[in-house]
Amino acid sequence: MEAKAYLKYVRISPRKVKIVLDLIRNQPIEKAFAILKHTSKSACEHLIKLLHSAVANAEHNNHLDKTKLYISECFVCPGPTLKRIRPRAQGRAFQILKRTSHITLVVKEKE
Repeated sequence: MEAKAYLKYVRISPRKVKIVLDLIRNQPIEKAFAILKHTSKSACEHLIKLLHSAVANAEHNNHLDKTKLYISECFVCPGPTLKRIRPRAQGRAFQILKRTSHITLVVKEKE
């Protein structure tokens, strides 16, 4: 049995989220919470909320044991990019890409 949680349209680059997801992949949830709490990346606060949601889904919907859960799968996909214009010298305009992310987290019970 597994439980999933999704976080969509997060205003953070997928590249920055992937760095933190690589740290917590295949870790027990207690260790994952500790890693996220002590890592100084902006993606951590989003991932802590998402991990709480995945654990709650596992307990409530699938009746899994919280102490045996681990992160079996976690990945990030790029969402829509917001395009903005920045004025530059001599009347030129440079484009700024504000990237968004769709994050998926899957927890399973160890056997």
